[in-house]
Amino acid sequence: MSLVDLKERLNDLKKKALAEITETEDLKKVNDLRVKLLGKKGPITEILRGMRDLSSEQRPQIGSFANTVRDDLTQAIAQRREKLEIIKTAKKLEKEKIDVTLPGAAVKAGQPHIIEQVISQIEKLFLGMGYQIVDGPEIEEDHYNFEMMNLPKDHPARDMQDTFYINDQILMRTQTSPVQARTMEKHDFSKGPLKMISPGKVYRRDTDDATHSHQFHQVEGLVIDKHVTMADLKGTLQAVAKTIFGESREIRLRPSYFPFTEPSVEVDVSCFKCDGKGCAVCKQSGWIEVLGAGMVHPNVLKMAGIDADVYGGFAFGLGPDRFAMLKYGVDDIREFYLNDMRFLTQFSQKG
Repeated sequence: MSLVDLKERLNDLKKKALAEITETEDLKKVNDLRVKLLGKKGPITEILRGMRDLSSEQRPQIGSFANTVRDDLTQAIAQRREKLEIIKTAKKLEKEKIDVTLPGAAVKAGQPHIIEQVISQIEKLFLGMGYQIVDGPEIEEDHYNFEMMNLPKDHPARDMQDTFYINDQILMRTQTSPVQARTMEKHDFSKGPLKMISPGKVYRRDTDDATHSHQFHQVEGLVIDKHVTMADLKGTLQAVAKTIFGESREIRLRPSYFPFTEPSVEVDVSCFKCDGKGCAVCKQSGWIEVLGAGMVHPNVLKMAGIDADVYGGFAFGLGPDRFAMLKYGVDDIREFYLNDMRFLTQFSQKG
């Protein structure tokens, strides 16, 4: 058998073997092919027996060509085995995998706390009227909390605001009024009037019960300008009442006393339960007390460095906790702070 014949037989073997390897879909059959094609009794060995008819110069040529064919088949078998093992592993993983993308327990969307809803409604109203919202420290100086509000030391009105003292001069604020005092000191009236509200938490040493808490919220408002009158105050508070309690609400002002305002008034709103006719909510009076207000006391202006002969203004303070209790018929202020979802989720609509 000639050199050309042997090479043709080896090429034919390689062609058929590669086709068979490519078509094999089973790992066991690939291993069987390896033994069949590359074993000592395989077709390559059988073809190489024809080398005895070749000359000594031709035998190395056919031997080298046969090794190349063997190497090509070995590589093809290894690649096919690797590919089939990857396919087998993928199928196994597909069959045994845990779908971690399955949805878990549904998480309900949250909402603002009912007191935050009321505060937000009030802030939105006053922002629309050109007021600024000012924050201040909850740990406050006695000077700003009391003295700048016309409450000197030993003033009897301090007893109504007994609070938590850190030392003789530092305390937990009893009202958000000190934010107003700090703002009045800094305000440049050459650039326009001062119109502000100061929402936030305040602290008083009260015994917690259905209507009292040692911690609660306030929103205090202040306007300082030239020619401010009680009529401006009443119109502002009328807007508050209609926004929180409904468009049909009316207010009335009753004389009262606060150290930082003169004259001072208590503000009532017509009962939203009975529309002013008289019921258990308003104690048959047709009116519900909601906040305190008044014209800023000249002493407060002077202590802030403001000329009381030129400027005047009004101030008011309301409790969002009380507003929420009245509006929604809550009879115990402690419900707002117990984090009971059964209670809080009743107030799904803002305001």
